[in-house]
Amino acid sequence: MAKRESGVALVTGASSGIGRATVQALVQAGYRVFGTSRKKVADAHQGVHMLVCDVTDDASVDSMLQEVMSVAGRIDLVVNNAGAALIGGAEESSVAQAQALFDVNVFGIFRVTNGVLPIMRKQGSGRIVNVSSVVGFLPGPFNAIYTSTKHAVEGYSESLDHEVRAFGIRVVLVEPAFTRTALEDSAVEPDRKLAVYEQGRAGMNTTWRNAIASGDTPEQVASTIVKAASDCTPNLRYTPGKKAGQLRTMRRFVPEKMFEKSFRKEMGLPG
Repeated sequence: MAKRESGVALVTGASSGIGRATVQALVQAGYRVFGTSRKKVADAHQGVHMLVCDVTDDASVDSMLQEVMSVAGRIDLVVNNAGAALIGGAEESSVAQAQALFDVNVFGIFRVTNGVLPIMRKQGSGRIVNVSSVVGFLPGPFNAIYTSTKHAVEGYSESLDHEVRAFGIRVVLVEPAFTRTALEDSAVEPDRKLAVYEQGRAGMNTTWRNAIASGDTPEQVASTIVKAASDCTPNLRYTPGKKAGQLRTMRRFVPEKMFEKSFRKEMGLPG
């Protein structure tokens, strides 16, 4: 889908971080932009119209999409960016807590995508960019539930892309590595902490904080999202920043045991 002056873009989770940088970048790229947040906020940037939407609520998603269509009459691009994080041992989260995270990170994408697909089919074109993570193709110790949501997004997106190409619609993934956002600070804590995992969980929190502090900027990720949105013949996956690209290459070509040893060292885990 080439950049067009009248293209209408919708970005979920647009009040801060990657989402906020993305709506700004899309305006600069010539899109008419709508952003969403769970609570009412001021417009994130000149040229961006912010709407309230809770991606875990069917009625909220439907109402938001109806408002976009009533104002703009079409939706050319959707960036599914809304998400949440959870740091802790897999055993430390109840099934209910895991379900709640899946409801945001996975089923939130389902709801928005299911709402826009009939619109895009009628138009005969559209692009859906799902913001995943490098943990969509890597393990995530002490992030097992969060990592599982991103693996789910990867499988869903790749499969859906094959289903909707015949309608002029493409689905692509953007897989950032650590990015300088408040994701770690806003991460949910396990709802049944166990002392046996305290040291590992604390160590992973430190690893995340250090990696985020030196990570890519939201603007770098946003630039990649714009590229994923506007490439005429898109790739399935885009990895913003040097680190994400290195990790994908290593995952593809480095033998499993060698990768595992290197990965544990990188994550500060005992050999």
